[in-house]
Amino acid sequence: HKGHRSFKVRDVTVTKLNRKWATIGVPKLGPIKFRLSRPLPAEYGMATISQDRAGRWHVSFTAPQPTFHREQTGAEVGVDMGVTHGISTSDGWHASPAGLTAGEKRRKLALQRRLARQCKGSNRRAVTKAKLARLSARERDRRKDWIEQTSTRLVRDYDLIALEALKVRNMMRSAKGTVEKPGKNVARKAALNRGIASVGWAELRTRIEQKATAATSPVVVVAVDPRNTSRRCAACGHTEEANRESQAFACRACGHHAHADVNAGVNILAAGRAVIGRGEGSCVPGEASSPVAAYRRI
Repeated sequence: HKGHRSFKVRDVTVTKLNRKWATIGVPKLGPIKFRLSRPLPAEYGMATISQDRAGRWHVSFTAPQPTFHREQTGAEVGVDMGVTHGISTSDGWHASPAGLTAGEKRRKLALQRRLARQCKGSNRRAVTKAKLARLSARERDRRKDWIEQTSTRLVRDYDLIALEALKVRNMMRSAKGTVEKPGKNVARKAALNRGIASVGWAELRTRIEQKATAATSPVVVVAVDPRNTSRRCAACGHTEEANRESQAFACRACGHHAHADVNAGVNILAAGRAVIGRGEGSCVPGEASSPVAAYRRI
């Protein structure tokens, strides 16, 4: 049976063979060769050897967040998180995970249809599930790579990062309801949930906070209440639902036009500055505290 298998190695012995390969000593098995997907940390604890649903084996080590080397830039940014664009910043940068290609999506759909026709417990169904798992793993790897690159860019380039304090778990609750009280717009809500999961909002925010805490120069990370940030005009402050039409923003009061997500990013940055003005949300290297962020609603 593949997937959900793991074990730990407490007395770790790692021998580096070259830049790409190393071995780890496993009791009763001897040295096991593995690929170094990233440099080994200077200090690390016990190792976990695990197998994912795609049948791949991984070696991971417990290690502290490495120091993030950066210099002060004086730049500030507000980050709006969405589905059409994974993130949109107040200075106009849009970024999204690569996800699956068009051909991979077609293949995934074909495999899902095949799986629905196959008998549960059959060998062919197991083969189809393994193929689906490999596609899902490929999508997940690309999302994690995007999160690492995006969080690195934000922490490297900005001294103040204002984020939305989104309750992702609550946002992704199912809308199916019960037999007595069935949900509304279930298909649309399910599609939204898939879109949120495909971006990884919570993981992106976590990685930004972790890298900001380990930075060699101060980085302030502030999380603000996202309510009305997409409806409020960044130029005059007028808030109205009709201001936003899909990805376009047109203020009904002053006529200000902008990309809707960029306008929201500007509002998020302004809210973050307000939090800092009240003396909240500092990040000083070397502080023995949790990842620093201000979560107060404003």
